[in-house]
Order: sequence, then C-alpha cells, then structure tokens
Amino acid sequence: MANADLNRKVAEFMRGRNGADELAVCAGLLALVLAVINIFARQVWLTVVVVLLVAYAVFRIVSPDVAARRKENEAVMERIGPARLWLRNPPAALKESRQYKHARCPRCNQVVRVPRGKGLVRVTCPRCGEKFELRS
Repeated sequence: MANADLNRKVAEFMRGRNGADELAVCAGLLALVLAVINIFARQVWLTVVVVLLVAYAVFRIVSPDVAARRKENEAVMERIGPARLWLRNPPAALKESRQYKHARCPRCNQVVRVPRGKGLVRVTCPRCGEKFELRS
C-alpha cells in the first residue's frame, strides 16, 4: 500500500518534467565511472567533478523546461554523431560495425549503410536519389 502511494507521488511530481534523456544518462554514467576511478585515485577535484555531474543529471531529469532540455540534448547528440549508437547499446554497435560499413552521400551527406564484403557496390541515396559507387 505504501509503495503504491510513493509511486503515485513520484509520478505526480515528474508529470510535466523532462525525465531521463540521453544527456542526463551520459552524465550519470560518466559520474559513475569517475567515482569508481576516484575510489583508487582519491582526488578531491575528481570528487567535485563527480558531484557536479550527478547534480547536472538530476537537474536535467527534474527540469520542468522540457523544450530547452530537448534542444540541448539534440544539440549534444548531433555533435557526437556516430558515437551515439555506441553510447546507447555497445554490443549492438559492435555487431553492426562488423556487418555493415557506413558512408556519406556526396551530395546531401546522408549516412547510408552498406553490407561489408560485397566488393564494389552501387548505392542510391534514400534522401536525394544520388547514385555513387562504394567499396565495401
């Protein structure tokens, strides 16, 4: 009974708030990794960085300004580009990198995926229709 009441109160508090987006999760994971390193390094400045990263992640999660947090998240995720898949799901990214090669369309810069080991492949860009050849 008490657990259901707590769940309801937390859900009510989080209604209309940003929640855990990719940037908050990355900040939290980085803080966790640095905290583990700090167990052995015992540096005060590293402790401060860990606390600031956790505070930033919590700020992002409970922020009621969803539009601003979404814009920040998209800007950062666009900058990290190909590393985004590696951050989301490393095993799937490793499997994909073994099976496919990624290339950019020379006209519109759309990323296209081509199976590896097929030799010279003629690729048609799904966005602009440009045809180009690629060795896979």
